Amino acid sequence: MTDQSARDRAFMQQALDYGARGQGTTWPNPCVGAIVTRDTPDGLVIVARGHTQIGGRPHGEANALDRAGEAAVGGTLYVTLEPCSHRTIRAATPCVERTILAGVTRVVAAMADPNPLFRGLGFALLRTAGLKVTTGVLEAQAQRTHRGHVLRVTQGRPMVTFKVAQTADGFAGTASRGPIAVSCPAAGAWVHLQRAHHDAIMLGIGSVLADDPMLTVRLPGMANRSPVRVILDSALRLPLASRLVRTAREVPLWVIATEAAPVEQEARLVAAGVEVMRVSAGADGHLDLAEALRLLATRGITRVFSEGGPTIGEKLALAGLADEVIVSTSPQALGEPGVVAVRSALAGLLADPDLYRLAEAGAIGHDRFERYERIA
Repeated sequence: MTDQSARDRAFMQQALDYGARGQGTTWPNPCVGAIVTRDTPDGLVIVARGHTQIGGRPHGEANALDRAGEAAVGGTLYVTLEPCSHRTIRAATPCVERTILAGVTRVVAAMADPNPLFRGLGFALLRTAGLKVTTGVLEAQAQRTHRGHVLRVTQGRPMVTFKVAQTADGFAGTASRGPIAVSCPAAGAWVHLQRAHHDAIMLGIGSVLADDPMLTVRLPGMANRSPVRVILDSALRLPLASRLVRTAREVPLWVIATEAAPVEQEARLVAAGVEVMRVSAGADGHLDLAEALRLLATRGITRVFSEGGPTIGEKLALAGLADEVIVSTSPQALGEPGVVAVRSALAGLLADPDLYRLAEAGAIGHDRFERYERIA
């Protein structure tokens, strides 16, 4: 590896790490990270960092270049995604033009735009303007970071991460006494952080009726990072007295039902501040998960964190819709028959090397966790 390629990888890693800070806040756009460097008499220095801002604008490279100002002239821009090359109503100046006007002489990008209409166009325009362009630096990592954006553009659905907690003997809850506290405090805090890094948190109505959850981010200083709360509720059984409905005007609450769900209950939920959407029913009478995810994508959602329970998790995986599966295991056993956390069909899929790979394993507090990635 040359000194230049080593530097490129190091700065791109910083851009990826910096961009990840904004995940969950930038939808419908990806959270792009960018770094501007420049040679000085004292050596190579970073003059600015930036990432896509809340709501998707300004983009990461524009944010970094604005911060750099005149210091960007003659420098290098590291960016985790190909700079946009097309004009939109919201942004009069594409990032390609802003990059050229900023005076940088080189652009290093991790990956190309996944949209086939614009893929490579930004790179071509930069080269035409005389800039040196290097692509594919830490591309595999960038593909994972921007997977939600890639899937929304190429498949019309968001990325889905399914998370389930289990006891040492494999149960998510008791058979008769309902849900139990499985995760240790450190693992629970980690789950709240994952919520903050996703655009939406998704739960099935069964889990809602059992737990009456809030589904907000309850970490110090991060209350404003609570994602959109999405409830899969085929028949609109969500109680008006639930904590979700009572807080619907404070944190967005979307309920997805089937076309056959009662109109009267929809009206009551809407009056309480809930947004109700409808999709078709599947062969089992429950809502069509694929259609529900496509609906979320049309609303700009790119990353979904599903804590929907064993049933939803297995259905997502069987439908090829669970892009990541996270299993956390407590050292404490339930000691009695209970609700199986990882059902047999899901366990079989996770064990299939052609479908999933174990991407990460470790410990959070007292709990062990494993993160599986679906093989694209």
